[in-house]
Amino acid sequence: MVERHEHRGSASSPAPAPPREVTATALGPWPGEDPVEAARIIRGELGSPHLPFLAELPDRGVGSDALGRTASLLAELAVDVQPYGWRLVDRPGKDFRRAASALATDINVLADVAGAEENPATEIKVQLVGPLSLAAGLHLHNGERALLDYGARRDLAASLAAGVGGYLSRVAAAVPGARLVVQVDEPDIAAVLAGTIPTSSGYRTLRAVPASEARESWRVVLDALRAAGAVEAVISVPEVEAPFEQILAAGADGIAVPLKALTSRQREQLAGAVESGTSLWLGALEAAGGPLPKVAESVEAVWRPWRQLGLPADTLASIRVTPSAGLAGCSPSQATAVLGRLTQLADGLNQLAQG
Repeated sequence: MVERHEHRGSASSPAPAPPREVTATALGPWPGEDPVEAARIIRGELGSPHLPFLAELPDRGVGSDALGRTASLLAELAVDVQPYGWRLVDRPGKDFRRAASALATDINVLADVAGAEENPATEIKVQLVGPLSLAAGLHLHNGERALLDYGARRDLAASLAAGVGGYLSRVAAAVPGARLVVQVDEPDIAAVLAGTIPTSSGYRTLRAVPASEARESWRVVLDALRAAGAVEAVISVPEVEAPFEQILAAGADGIAVPLKALTSRQREQLAGAVESGTSLWLGALEAAGGPLPKVAESVEAVWRPWRQLGLPADTLASIRVTPSAGLAGCSPSQATAVLGRLTQLADGLNQLAQG
């Protein structure tokens, strides 16, 4: 069993919480292989009050994918790459070192770019894969997914919780005084809870993980993130079968979800969460490579269901707007345009919120 390591915060106190207003961010994946270009664009487009983020650059290959990047944070566990994907192993090898090195490079670049800014952003977001999707994506020695084994699931959650302190400490040192926001990605959560993820043979599916275990796994990681200095921790899920009740019960500060296919019931659930003070990150902008929707259309796409649910305009301030998916499939110019359009969308919603 992995023990959680004590973490002491950085010497610089985080910036005070900004006033509530609609802000913009993106989900993490970014096109290209140049972390310097990515950091400069992101921080240039998402200046205060918006939320810049540490980019993930999967085009660089093995170790720069979200799963390998998160696996490099695990305490007392190591991984390598096999033909079927990432596998838990006894000792770190070249794939593990490659992932850790890429992340270290990105954090060093962040420090250089942020350090050259006249007015550094007051917040920074980082992303990591959540414990359940991590267990679904990592394989045991025999090739089966770690999700198959309760003990492996438990140890992965504990290992991730033990490893996040060092990660946030390094990011905090790169951007002294910035408030740290963490996005916990659970792209496979619907299949994990429904029991539809296939075994390695493909002839059957893995047993569903109980909702109570999902809540506890998240709670372990969320508690560790807060102890490591995170001022906000949000769980990001697809809109299909999104377990909003479990996320809220686990104590997440917010939910990130695409807007496009939410059902009426899901919208009502999110409305209730907003009224109780939960932060809502809405994937309100489609960025599939085609022309971006006009600002007015995007504003109306958010405001219409908000109005239909009877929510007052001033509660729009609980929203962050994001693309509906990561931007790694875009060109750098397209991804940059998406960030610009998101800030325009946030401005339009703020005008509504302020009457």
